Amino acid sequence: MKKPLFFLLLMLMASCKKETSVMVEKPAELEVPKGMVWIPGGEFSMGAVKNDPMALDHEKPAHPVAVEGFFMDVTEVTNKEFEKFVNETGYVTVAEREIDWEEMKKQLPPGTPKPHDSILQPGSLVFKKPGKKVPNLYDFSQWWEWKIGANWKHPAGPDSNLEGKEDYPVVHIAYEDAVAYAEWAGRRLPTEAEWEYAAKGGAKNAIFGWGDDETLIKEKANTWTGIFPTENNLADGYERVAPVKSFPPNDYGLYEMTGNVWEYTSDWYNTKYYTESLEKGTLLNPSGAKAPYNSHNPQVPEKVIKGGSFLCHVSYCASFRPSARMQNSLDSSHEHLGFRTIATPEMLE
Repeated sequence: MKKPLFFLLLMLMASCKKETSVMVEKPAELEVPKGMVWIPGGEFSMGAVKNDPMALDHEKPAHPVAVEGFFMDVTEVTNKEFEKFVNETGYVTVAEREIDWEEMKKQLPPGTPKPHDSILQPGSLVFKKPGKKVPNLYDFSQWWEWKIGANWKHPAGPDSNLEGKEDYPVVHIAYEDAVAYAEWAGRRLPTEAEWEYAAKGGAKNAIFGWGDDETLIKEKANTWTGIFPTENNLADGYERVAPVKSFPPNDYGLYEMTGNVWEYTSDWYNTKYYTESLEKGTLLNPSGAKAPYNSHNPQVPEKVIKGGSFLCHVSYCASFRPSARMQNSLDSSHEHLGFRTIATPEMLE
């Protein structure tokens, strides 16, 4: 009886090992694409680390994940890069298109009245610093303003432009805009697992991408320093978006994986996904939940965004950690949301 059981256990162990083995080294025949870096594959615990006091419930429970090696953009996609895509394809972003009320109201509670036509015009959300202390940090409307005419070419509104901002991250990008760029470039958006693994830079059990020292944030990332959202003391040198490569890279050579602008992943946001994942053992190259679900916003499909932004502060979202995650509806764009792309070896063959 013991002998068959022994061999059965060996077979199960071998099976498990095979399932989670991943490509670590870059295939020798492939060159690293310009502007990208190789991220060696490996296993890690996805989600909040045990000693993280800032972790939110939707970062839990942590669960074992393995990802294959891949190439990733060293920086967020810049205005210059996105402009090349638009010039070659004639692409028009969501923020530049006329608003379709019939489509919009499908994402709103039944009976929501139609806004005046003067409001239903192309635009995007822009940060507006309140002139006085805000009583409730959960009321986002106190610092977000719908700005008609704001889009990737006019990040602060119709009177702004990209002069001198060629190397800033492109913002006011909706999910389909990011996907369109990635497909044009022969790449794709990272999964949440790929993004989080890369953001850790090899520091698998650390709270931040550089370790556990919170005092280094102003040296390592563009976040809100001061009193959010009314006073920014510019301790990190920036009040809003910073040019790419303004802060040191992580140990994988990736810049601004913490702060500056949030970044899209391809995963659906689903509040049940982490709990369901823990029950499945080590997941190999997970692509996220099969369907979106947010118990607080069930009628709107949302994607996971990662990394935090120049607006993140310990008193507010504290999302300057690899495990931090937020959700964003498919057609929403903001002044603090951008993206970067990845490519797998198979995509380059």
